[in-house]
Amino acid sequence: MSSLSDILDIVRDKSNFIDLHAYLDFAYQSLEYIENNHSQLIEANNREGYYFYKFGSEAPNQITRPFNANVLYSSDQFKKNKTKFYKVLTCIKKQREKSSKINQAGREHIVRMIYTVQQAIGFALDGLPSRETNTARKLNGDYFELLMLILFNYIGVPVRNGVIKVPIIVDGQVSFYVQYQHDFINEESNQEINLIGSVKTTSKDRVDKIFIDKFLYSKLTGTNTPHIAIFLHDVQRKSYKNAPDKFGISPTFLTGKFKGYTLKLNPLDGVYYFDLNDNMLSDPILSEQIKTFDKLICDDIWQYT
Repeated sequence: MSSLSDILDIVRDKSNFIDLHAYLDFAYQSLEYIENNHSQLIEANNREGYYFYKFGSEAPNQITRPFNANVLYSSDQFKKNKTKFYKVLTCIKKQREKSSKINQAGREHIVRMIYTVQQAIGFALDGLPSRETNTARKLNGDYFELLMLILFNYIGVPVRNGVIKVPIIVDGQVSFYVQYQHDFINEESNQEINLIGSVKTTSKDRVDKIFIDKFLYSKLTGTNTPHIAIFLHDVQRKSYKNAPDKFGISPTFLTGKFKGYTLKLNPLDGVYYFDLNDNMLSDPILSEQIKTFDKLICDDIWQYT
């Protein structure tokens, strides 16, 4: 059984996460550790189904990020379903445009496996000392972005992150370039861009940029290149000053901004979550715009690329 020190040594080093197998292997190791070494499982006091782990003696008083127990696999479930996950991905790769025929059980499995992988990484990072909080936050985001790139390349959709150079045409000639950094880019061999995406664990503090990126790119290029966003979830831990042993869930989704930009600036071409907030299902505008991640990997990606 791994110690917390072993887990942290691995998660601090991004060179350990080179492919999908490495991600899944570490996720199982992290889940197994937290399940067997936590001192308390805490239920969120304001939202059913959400929980936190409190670390045991190796990291006393440290609490993990919240997780949706209806989406997260246990370590045993994760281990049993690992082979099935690869089979579903192989099916998507072979069927491509016909992968929309994958049944609901297969779609749910994709969502739960990837959510569990990323949350298991987050749990490990929550075990870092408080002085490394900023490091943990950056690593968590970097790992999620890389996981999405690895996943889509695995199913045969070539994507990369990096810079897009947008030529600015003046009097029929390229006068200069404007450079944009993006998380998720699919392009033709001639460098024509098919799809631009933002990949973040939450939309908090980022929703403005995502919508404006599409607006500016469209204006500068005179194109309607699809822009999508992929988010893990939009919840964070909420603590109470008068009840230090209680924790709840606080939403980080900016409903007003998202709906305002969708209606008055430009809608995104797809927004995909692994764990949806309740209002993403109940609000007519949000439910039209926001889907679960399986909709992207099984259906929409083939329309974009």
